Amino acid sequence: MRDPGIRLPNRESAYVPEQKLTEYLLSETHPIGRAKAFLLRALGYDNNNVNLLEHDLLTVAHEQPVAEVIESEYGVKYVIDGVVHTPSGSALLLRTVWIIDTAGERPRFVTAYPV
Repeated sequence: MRDPGIRLPNRESAYVPEQKLTEYLLSETHPIGRAKAFLLRALGYDNNNVNLLEHDLLTVAHEQPVAEVIESEYGVKYVIDGVVHTPSGSALLLRTVWIIDTAGERPRFVTAYPV
């Protein structure tokens, strides 16, 4: 049986701040997020179904193994890749990044981008 690798610690309590969705990943005016927003919106995600994008990101965190662990002064980052099935019916391979802050225990969503 294949080793599934390490999993995101405390993944059951992982969360995605709403601002990361509405003001970053789905914002067509955000200097860094706008390219992601154009892609995600073209695949059917928008402000009306932002909860679906949140669900899909959390599903990656809950179900997929950690691909990379990066320690920083702010905490430990976990890189997790996974396929999401978008509202348009397409499959999209996303790389997600989560952090557990130095003084915290809950994984917080940082970013996602296609790979």
